Amino acid sequence: MVEIFSLGNLTVTQRQMTGWLKPPQDRTQLELSDIELGHFLDGLIVERRGPSDKPTPPPEEMLSNNTIFRKIKIAMAYQSDEILELLVLAGNEISKHELSAFFRKPDHKHYRVCKDQILRKFMHGMQLKYRKDT
Repeated sequence: MVEIFSLGNLTVTQRQMTGWLKPPQDRTQLELSDIELGHFLDGLIVERRGPSDKPTPPPEEMLSNNTIFRKIKIAMAYQSDEILELLVLAGNEISKHELSAFFRKPDHKHYRVCKDQILRKFMHGMQLKYRKDT
């Protein structure tokens, strides 16, 4: 994970990583800022897809669920059908049209804000698919 952060142009220490990964009830847990998460997601894209020829834009100061969802989609090279399968696996079925609304530009008339529940279910679906111990 430290390597992924470095691919996203942020140097982090093992101590920071340990603090971020502690359970929420642990008082010594460190909070991961939106900027730090942005660097991680950008590094994940580089790690999974390779470096881009285009200059990397600076990470957003505030990440929306839509942005997080889009960056994971890019990093994992997911197609809509694969995302829908992950959501079904986690117990949340939506239509292809609902899904595409999350990836539109905010000023588009069919843009839809991705609520916490959808992003949480998507990530839970990834966990169910890729982790064998859950």
